[in-house]
Amino acid sequence: MPWDNQIKRRLKLKDLDVFMAVAALGGMGKASERLNLSQPAISKAIADLEQTLGVRLFDRSRHGVEPTVYGAALMKRGTAVFDELRQGVGDIDFIADPTGGDLRLGAVEGVAYGIIAPLIHALSQKHPKMRFSVEVAGTTRLCAELASRNIEFAIAKTKGDVPDDQLRETLFEDPLVVATAATNPLTRKRKLTLSDLVDEPWVLEAPDTFFGEMSALAFSGAGLSQPKATVVTNSRNLQNALLETGHFLSLQAAFVLRLSRSKYPALKVLPIDLPHTRHPVQIITPRYRSLSPLAQLVIGQVRAMTKFLAAPERC
Repeated sequence: MPWDNQIKRRLKLKDLDVFMAVAALGGMGKASERLNLSQPAISKAIADLEQTLGVRLFDRSRHGVEPTVYGAALMKRGTAVFDELRQGVGDIDFIADPTGGDLRLGAVEGVAYGIIAPLIHALSQKHPKMRFSVEVAGTTRLCAELASRNIEFAIAKTKGDVPDDQLRETLFEDPLVVATAATNPLTRKRKLTLSDLVDEPWVLEAPDTFFGEMSALAFSGAGLSQPKATVVTNSRNLQNALLETGHFLSLQAAFVLRLSRSKYPALKVLPIDLPHTRHPVQIITPRYRSLSPLAQLVIGQVRAMTKFLAAPERC
C-alpha cells in the first residue's frame, strides 16, 4: 500500500479522529457518546478508513473492539498527527498573541516547587493569558509522558534513565545535602561526618523512589548502612514541617534549598559532602519533535534562572 495522491485525498482527518476515539475507548458505542455521533456514522468512518488503507484496523468481539497490528501502528502515528496539529494551532496563536498560549510540561517535585512555581508566577503576572499544565512525577514517568506526547518537555534529576529518543540538556549538577532546622544543636558543630548522624532521627523517602535510592547511595558511598528512618514519607511538605521542629534530619536536593532560602529560612544544610549523590538536573525533550514557541520561551527562562546553580556555592 504505497503512499500516493489517491490515498492522501481519501484519508479524512475526521475519520482518523473517530478511529482514535474507538481505539482509546475500546468500543464504538463509547466513541459515539464521546464524539456525539451516531453509531452508524462511527461504523461508516471506520469502514471508510479500512477501505482506504486496505487492512482491517479492529478485531471485533462481544466485549468490544481491539486494534489489530495495523490499527496499533496507525494509532501510534495518529497520536503524533493530532499532537503536531495541536502544536501548529498553538504556534499560530502564539505568533498572533505572544502574551498567551498553553503549555504542558513535566517536572520532578523539587524542580516543580523550586523552579517551575516561581517561574510560572512571574510569567502569569506579566502574561495573564498564559495557561500551564504541570505533571509532577518521577523521571521514569515523565519520560513516558513525553513519549506519549502528553507533555512538551520535562525537567528532572536523572541518573542515566532517559530513553535514547529523548534529548538531554544539563542545567547543573546537584548533590543531596543533609538538612535540618537552624535550631538543631548539630548546626553549631564545625566538624561532622555522616557516621556521626546515623543514630539521629531521620525523615527519608521510600526506598523505591528516586530520592530513596539516592539516600541509600549516600550512606553506602560513605561505607555505612542506611539508618532506619523515624519517618518515611514522599511528602516534601511533611518532611519540611518535621525538619522545622529542630528534631529531625533529612536528605534533600541542594538546589531546592539554594533557590528557596526565603521560603525555608528555618532550614540549614549541615557541612557534609555526599559526592555519590551528585547527578545532573536536565531538560528532557523529544529528539524528533520541535518545541512550541512558548516552550522555548519557558526553557530560556529556566536556563537564565538556574545559571548560577552551575557554579559551586561560595560559603
